[in-house]
Amino acid sequence: MSEKFLKRTNWTDIVISILFVILGVLLIIKPSEMVSVISILLGMVLFIIGFLKLVDYFTSKDKEDYLLTFALVAAVLGVIVLYCSDVITGIFRVLLGIWIIVSGIKNFQTSLVWKEVKSSLWTITVVCALLMIVAGIVILVSNTLAIRMVGIAIVIYAILDIVARSIFMKKIQDYLDN
Repeated sequence: MSEKFLKRTNWTDIVISILFVILGVLLIIKPSEMVSVISILLGMVLFIIGFLKLVDYFTSKDKEDYLLTFALVAAVLGVIVLYCSDVITGIFRVLLGIWIIVSGIKNFQTSLVWKEVKSSLWTITVVCALLMIVAGIVILVSNTLAIRMVGIAIVIYAILDIVARSIFMKKIQDYLDN
């Protein structure tokens, strides 16, 4: 892997983490509104996809059953999502928890590489990675977390990810030399 590719990938991850900080702050400030917005957007997208696939089905010469099935499933899911924001909150919490755990594991693996190249910052990265993994697990197992707590977890995750990526970018040459 080239240094340029690794740096570009890390910058993309940092931008995504900054977007997560913004999302987390919005969830902290206006939790119920954000859940509603997410539910409405996702429901509308699914419904529109279903509607467009339904139009495709009726306007195409070949009537393919999978297209009709896909269209109906997408439209029905869209309506369900529009009216069941609590379900969306649960799904969002699970997906977020899994994402944070996977990111923490990736950062943990990276920190082990830094240990091999004798970087003094590897312990900080290990701690950040472990905190990310714990935060992801807490989000997954706790049904009583309020949306604000999810927002706080998102902000913490994003900040830890930015720190880990910044450390990696500073030490990338050491990694590539060995």
